[in-house]
This record gives sequence, C-alpha cells and structure tokens, in this order.
Amino acid sequence: MKTYTAKPADIDKKWILIDAEGVVLGRLASIIAMRLRGKHKATFTPHMDMGDNVIVINADKVQLTGRKRTDKVYYRHTGHPGGIKSTTAGKILEGAHPERVVEKAVQRMLPGNRLSRQQMTNLRVYAGTEHPHEAQSPEVLDVKSLNRKNSRSA
Repeated sequence: MKTYTAKPADIDKKWILIDAEGVVLGRLASIIAMRLRGKHKATFTPHMDMGDNVIVINADKVQLTGRKRTDKVYYRHTGHPGGIKSTTAGKILEGAHPERVVEKAVQRMLPGNRLSRQQMTNLRVYAGTEHPHEAQSPEVLDVKSLNRKNSRSA
C-alpha cells in the first residue's frame, strides 16, 4: 500500500465550538490540541495544517483538579538578569486575561515547531460566552459528555 499524503486542496477545515465551563483543564487542552492538529481525521498528514478552527468559550470557568489553582506556577522572564517572574494559575484565572491558561495548556501540548505555531492561530479563546464567529456556524462539541472524568463541579 502507498502512504496517503493530503494535498492542500484535500484539506477540509470545520469550525468547532467548545464550552469550557466545568471542564478539567488538561483534558480540555488535550482534546483541543488533537483537533488543532487534525489527528481525529482519517486523512491526517503530520506535515500539513489539517486541523479544525476551534472556538473556546467560558475559559474563565475551567476547572483545575487538586491544589493546582494555588500550587501551579507559571514562569516568565523579562530578559534582564534576575528577571524571572511567577504567578499562580488562580491569579491568572481571576485576573484580566483568564483565557491565557487555556492557551498555554494547548500550546504546550503541541510540538514546538513552525507548524504548531501556525496551528495555534486556528485557536480562539474567550473568557465569556460571547464570540464574534457566529457567521462561520460552528459545530458544538460537548466535551463533558465524551467522558465522565472530563467535568468537575466547583
């Protein structure tokens, strides 16, 4: 058998809407990363951007298991000597940009190359329920119903 390789004309991108309210962050991020890469499709080709466009709403209501809300630390560096900064996941979720927690979780589940940076542009994360992509008529993907462990009450 010959190995199938998708051509750019063969790629069919859909729009997927995911509600993150009450969903565990890591499980949500792994499902989003799989959708962004296109690994759920039978025509998956590793070197092509085959994934769907994913819209995530209610990112501020995502759940973290255990003590991760207080113990999970995000680090960044200013570029100056001794300029390492840290903040917890709880502070980010309560701050001005809670969608960054979901974006970082998905980004870190993708490989670190040019293709994954291109695939990250197909991800749109919003803290509230409103999003400007109604014209694309996205399909709703219910992550909670996929597995009972995907959801957790506060």
